[in-house]
Amino acid sequence: MEEHLVKEGKRTAVSRAERGNGASAPLATSDHERDTEAATHLELARVLERIYRRYTDLLRGDLNRLGVDDASPSQVMMLFTIGHDELSIRELLDRGHYLGSNASYNLKQLGDAGYIERETSPRDRRSARIRLAPKGHELCDAIRGIHDGYHRLVVRDEMEYGEMETAFRMLRRLEEVWTTTLRYGDAAWADATPPTSRNGRK
Repeated sequence: MEEHLVKEGKRTAVSRAERGNGASAPLATSDHERDTEAATHLELARVLERIYRRYTDLLRGDLNRLGVDDASPSQVMMLFTIGHDELSIRELLDRGHYLGSNASYNLKQLGDAGYIERETSPRDRRSARIRLAPKGHELCDAIRGIHDGYHRLVVRDEMEYGEMETAFRMLRRLEEVWTTTLRYGDAAWADATPPTSRNGRK
């Protein structure tokens, strides 16, 4: 299975890179959106939301081409969150910012499909450690092969490589700010104007 997935992933990546002919595909953005969008915090959050939905569609198509029908895009991303580590449930929740109920469902599905292994502590049956099974590593390797092709479509020279690094650092900065705000609050609320209620009272 591993050889089939990796070969299929490489064929998909090469095919898409060749179709791109070294150039990125045009963004599906209207003239109005390009004229009115500004690089504000809110607009960046909106772009992230759209990108995530589009990426989910992209990954779903990749899974279909690989013949994988027992894992969803969100479950595949959970496999990458685990990576080569062995994690407790709490560590996984913190690392991936997952909701407990959603994580429990996805972990059960991944376990039933053979993508992860779960080891329960002999001292506490409620405590468990999770790691990728060989099948999980094989799928992640295949997806990485496909993404090598996507990467070449986006990063074509040194300048674009630098832009990618800058974008990555800014996204990590956003994650840090949002996480800190959720945990401890932030002075940003001090300057916020509360919305007016429907009956005109604040």
